[in-house]
Amino acid sequence: MPVFVGCSGWQYKDWRGGLYPPEVPQRLWLEEYARGFDTVENNSAFYRLPSPDTFAEWRDRTPEGFVMAVKASRYLTHVKRLRDPEEPVRRMMDHASALGPRLGPVLLQLPPTLRADIRALDACLRCFPPGTRVAVEPRHPSWWTPQVRDVLERRGAALCWADLRARPATPLWRTADWGYLRFHAGIARPWPRYGRQSLMTWAKRVTRTWPEEARTYVYFNNDPGGAAVHDAVAFARHVAALGRTVSRTPSWVRPDGRSSAASPG
Repeated sequence: MPVFVGCSGWQYKDWRGGLYPPEVPQRLWLEEYARGFDTVENNSAFYRLPSPDTFAEWRDRTPEGFVMAVKASRYLTHVKRLRDPEEPVRRMMDHASALGPRLGPVLLQLPPTLRADIRALDACLRCFPPGTRVAVEPRHPSWWTPQVRDVLERRGAALCWADLRARPATPLWRTADWGYLRFHAGIARPWPRYGRQSLMTWAKRVTRTWPEEARTYVYFNNDPGGAAVHDAVAFARHVAALGRTVSRTPSWVRPDGRSSAASPG
């Protein structure tokens, strides 16, 4: 299985002139993104749950083999704070299932003020249909306990590894037979880029933790200035240099931050 590498979202206006040629209208940016990447993390679902028709449209606009991870609605994670999860999870999965084979993992990013609640986490994970890959990104230090790790392992949920300012923001637990990693902001220039050493260190962590047959999903959320695009390309090349299979990234984007003279026509 490849290491899937992509970005958190695709609707960023400052990517025009980089990943997106100036002549490509914004309504076609998903198609343009999918020409370069095999996967994307859909952050817009966090703010407002798209309709099934919208998910179906995204399915039809992307090629076979494309994978879309979906960030769970903030209604579930930030308003309900994982409480009474049955209806929010069912509604979200009913909508997202319209992606069909494009549907990848579901990300539960928890509020930084939400302290560990093992029962609520377990009840929430239990609501997901069998076979759903769920990644959990806690952001309060009270979650880093053996009891939380046990719940994740029993439910087959991946602890979302997270990087902030080129340092791990979470323990590096392997809680499932698949992995999920998010890059939020590096410390290299221009901000918020990641440096070569940081990306290589993370590439080694990923390849040492999950074997070739495991699926690992890696998304760059440092979108300003197109940093996510260039860092994703650089990271993928580090993974490939370690002898691992990696998903497609744009060949016309250079990891030094510049683009080739022309994107493929």
